Amino acid sequence: MKRRFKPGTMIYPLPAALISCGKNADEYNIFTVSWIGTICSEPAMCYISVRPSRHSYDIIKRNGEFVINLTNEEMAFATDWCGVKSGRDFNKFKEMNLTPEKTEVVDSVLVKESPLSIECKVKQIIPLGSHDMFIAEVVNVLADEKYMDKESDAFLLEEAKLIAYNHGNYYKIGEKIGKFGWSVQKKK
Repeated sequence: MKRRFKPGTMIYPLPAALISCGKNADEYNIFTVSWIGTICSEPAMCYISVRPSRHSYDIIKRNGEFVINLTNEEMAFATDWCGVKSGRDFNKFKEMNLTPEKTEVVDSVLVKESPLSIECKVKQIIPLGSHDMFIAEVVNVLADEKYMDKESDAFLLEEAKLIAYNHGNYYKIGEKIGKFGWSVQKKK
């Protein structure tokens, strides 16, 4: 038997990501988002949902660009802190000892300590209620070399020790249990 809940956001786990934005050092900001996801493969597109009251909302809306910085166990405290403190009151990069680094394709900033940074250009903003959805095209991905497999040129997710957000809590991502298509793969 299943128990009934009121309608809510129970699709978990989600990435715990730091979104960075701003064209100039005086407007650089980072904030935590878990309402995030992939929406298309070709072209590569994703979304973030942001409350209009957030300090970074106007920066992203004005500049039309942002960066999704995946976070790991080493960044867990900073990830949470950047989600509960406002960029109106704090220089979050400075407070959390994170390094702002200019991006390659968009005119914005990324978090150098992030294992993977995804540069995005906003294509559409959809008002939804408490949050507005920024639909964006992925225009560049930058991965930390220490998490790249030298032979296959693949990003080593297990080595990066990414974290996830699950109903108010942060979690380490567990061990791999299979890969896409393993359920129908021919046995040798």
